[in-house]
Amino acid sequence: MSLDIFWFLPTSGDTRYLGHSASGRPAANAYMRQIAVAADQLGYDGLLIPTGASCLDPWVTAASLVPVTQRIKLLVALRTSLGNPTASARQAASLDQASGGRLLLNVVPGGDATELAADGVFYNHDERYEASDEYLTIWRRLLQGETVDFEGKHLKVQGAQNFFPPVQKPYPPLYFGGSSPAAHDLAAKHVDAYLTWGEPPTAVAEKIADVRARAAKQGRTVRFGVRLHVIVRETNEAAWAAADELISHLDDETIAAAQANYAKMDSVGQQRMAALHGGDRNKLEVAPNLWAGVGLVRGGAGTALVGDPETVAARLLEYADLGVDSFVLSGYPHLEEAYRFAELVFPLLPGKGKVTVDGSFTGGAFDVRAGKEKVA
Repeated sequence: MSLDIFWFLPTSGDTRYLGHSASGRPAANAYMRQIAVAADQLGYDGLLIPTGASCLDPWVTAASLVPVTQRIKLLVALRTSLGNPTASARQAASLDQASGGRLLLNVVPGGDATELAADGVFYNHDERYEASDEYLTIWRRLLQGETVDFEGKHLKVQGAQNFFPPVQKPYPPLYFGGSSPAAHDLAAKHVDAYLTWGEPPTAVAEKIADVRARAAKQGRTVRFGVRLHVIVRETNEAAWAAADELISHLDDETIAAAQANYAKMDSVGQQRMAALHGGDRNKLEVAPNLWAGVGLVRGGAGTALVGDPETVAARLLEYADLGVDSFVLSGYPHLEEAYRFAELVFPLLPGKGKVTVDGSFTGGAFDVRAGKEKVA
């Protein structure tokens, strides 16, 4: 067994302490390139590039990372509620060519009606998934070289073609996450890998079983992944102290305001994240070593695995035993934590190895090797 381990690109900014502006790092492209290069060199398999009104454009960002990375896959958000499938098929094929076949697509119908309205999109929850179904039907056919005539409830094309074939066949793989029945139907019909946010293993197992059964009815199989934060330190005590420190600047008013904002969303996944803790900082360990503190003030993925390397690796393997083969991870701040996780946990995961150097002393002006003192 080998696991795919992805890292997250914080295109809306980074921080050392949640809710503390004085510790913030701007979403500068130079910083995004730093993280991408580090993840590439450390041996991460992919890099999730998110989307949203507060994020840098994922396609432009991904294109800027192609020349500075060598092997890492770029998991780019595909907003099916924005734009049109013909144009996005050309974008995908072009970026797949430019990256040498390193493009992956993360399908995002959109979970915030207020944000969608600002972009001129006024679909309700189920309409978003209806439109996504039509969008992906057209998109997949185009990238497989078909000339497409299609008329649905939301989308219509006549004689649509894509003249720039992608490197990956039949098209760059589609990833997707959603928790409603409509989302599970979309996953079963269209996507290659279904991602869930980091819920307790029993809840993840139920989701996997449901998506797998729906896919079987379509004559398809789907891979599975989990999106999580990680807080890993050399000891369990240090890891939990780091978790407490991450939210040490949050006050109750900030938490309440964030939770009220998330409650307005019609995203079932967001509702499930909020229900894990109910905004109560005293109820944050929602399963062994699964901590929901990030979700107090962050939308989307709101849980973290907390512990020493052996503990976190064991928890990841518990998800793997359920059928998960991919993890999309992150930690604050993302540059330093990319190194920390790779150094501490990669050696304990199947398909990964050490990223540190053994058998030598490093870190000082004088490096003593083989009994000889050398000036650096």
